This record gives sequence, structure tokens and C-alpha cells, in this order.
Amino acid sequence: MALQGPIPVTFDMVFPHGCYIVGEVEPVKDFDASTNGRFVQSRDKQSGELVWQVSVMDADPSLKAAQKTVSVKILNPVQPVAPAPMAGLPFTPVEFDHMTVTPYVNQAGRLAYSIKVREMRAPRPAGKTAAAKDAA
Repeated sequence: MALQGPIPVTFDMVFPHGCYIVGEVEPVKDFDASTNGRFVQSRDKQSGELVWQVSVMDADPSLKAAQKTVSVKILNPVQPVAPAPMAGLPFTPVEFDHMTVTPYVNQAGRLAYSIKVREMRAPRPAGKTAAAKDAA
């Protein structure tokens, strides 16, 4: 099978209604390397990059409350900076680039997905997709 490891996806495939930051960008702890009082940040197994995470709320109105908040892991050598808040909105809209998903079976025996990205940014204005930007 040609498909092995993380599956490349687009932001619109994962969050067709958009998503909003609902937490801080934080380092992910490497539980195997960390000891009492000594924090070691996790590194991605494939790239070796430091792993950060941020909680986001999926804007899909059809999702149940328990399905709305997901953690997105960001692979970056330095702590990513969240986009600036937008006036009049309670949460900050965000988009991600260079996304992958990795399916796995969670502790409850259900299918779940680990979402990893390379870039976090403010949403592009309508009609300013990466393809349209490249064509210009």
C-alpha cells in the first residue's frame, strides 16, 4: 500500500467550517524522557522537530459538544505564536498549513485522529486560497 504513516490533508478537509483557538500554545511533554521535576519536550518521531499543541474548537454546527474541541500538534523548532485576536469575536480564528492526520484506536476502543501541522496562521480572506495566491 502506498499510504504509510501520517496522511496528508488540507485544512478545509479537516475543518470545513473553520476553527478557533480555545487554549494556549504549549509544549508537549515527553513522558518517557521526563522525570520528577525535569520536563523534557517531546520531539516528532519522523522529523525530530519539537512538538507543541493548541486546543481548537471546530466550528461545525452539527458536532456534539464533546466532539467540538480537539488538540492540534504543531511541529516547529520554536514556540508558535497564535494569530492576533479579532475585534468582536470571543475566540481567535485560526488556520493550519501542511497538515497530516494519523488514525488510531483510543482507550475507549474508538477510532480517533492525531492532527499534526507545520504552520499556524490567521485565516486568509475569502478567495485568497494558497492556489489563488500561487496563480497570482
